[in-house]
Amino acid sequence: MTCVICRQGETAPGTTTVTLERDGMTLVTRDVSAQVCENCGERYLDEATTTRLLAILEEAAHDGVQVEVRSYVAA
Repeated sequence: MTCVICRQGETAPGTTTVTLERDGMTLVTRDVSAQVCENCGERYLDEATTTRLLAILEEAAHDGVQVEVRSYVAA
């Protein structure tokens, strides 16, 4: 797909780090599958990955996590 940010590059499979914050909690997830723009580096997550990340965030919030760094594992 053509990058919607730079409108120059094409995206290719890669990985990224996603940082989510909620109510004073910070969750950093590394090695998340993404489409990455070859030109500007913008990263795009698909719906399934986003849904999984939000579920991980909910789980961490329920467990009382304040700051945590995890490696992503697809469901």
